[in-house]
Amino acid sequence: MKILDQNSTYTFRSYFELPNDTDEILAEFNYRLVKTRVKLPKTNRHLENIEQLKHNLEETLPYVMLNSELARREILVAPILSRVAVICQKILRIEYPLKVNNLLQGSLDYLLRGENTLIVVEAKRDDLTRGFTQLAVEMIALSMWEENNRVIYGAVTLGSAWLFGILDAHNQTITEDISIYTVPDNVIELVKILVGILEGA
Repeated sequence: MKILDQNSTYTFRSYFELPNDTDEILAEFNYRLVKTRVKLPKTNRHLENIEQLKHNLEETLPYVMLNSELARREILVAPILSRVAVICQKILRIEYPLKVNNLLQGSLDYLLRGENTLIVVEAKRDDLTRGFTQLAVEMIALSMWEENNRVIYGAVTLGSAWLFGILDAHNQTITEDISIYTVPDNVIELVKILVGILEGA
């Protein structure tokens, strides 16, 4: 049974709203979902100011109410991604517009291009599962838009929790990591992974 109406228009956020499971939606694009523990790239080099980033987060969190998407974005997500952009000397694109067709269009919350391309999606309403569905569809769209991109990395985040996925265009699979990285506890490891992805570690 087809889920998507080929004559209708869907934005990336529409996929967050759909009641169907992630694997069913991905099947509409001829992709399959795999869930497993993923060995993500991780840089081994010394990173400047990363301990300071963790300290700043731990110092700030007791005094900020993270009760909105905007609050989480400004306090938790943006400081991490902007630090990664500086470390890798790559442009961080925010609300990046992308349109492949009427089924695949909208704005990517965050996009970083390096040795590998990385998309980051902020999960709405604290729902990582539906957030991952949206992330997976965005990775498919970017893969179709940039045909030389055989592997795309992605992360969906609540700000305090990060979940990774990997698109393999050749095998038409999207792998969802079963590990979750938390902030501020795992922020140093998280930044090393984000840098490792962008630098092709």
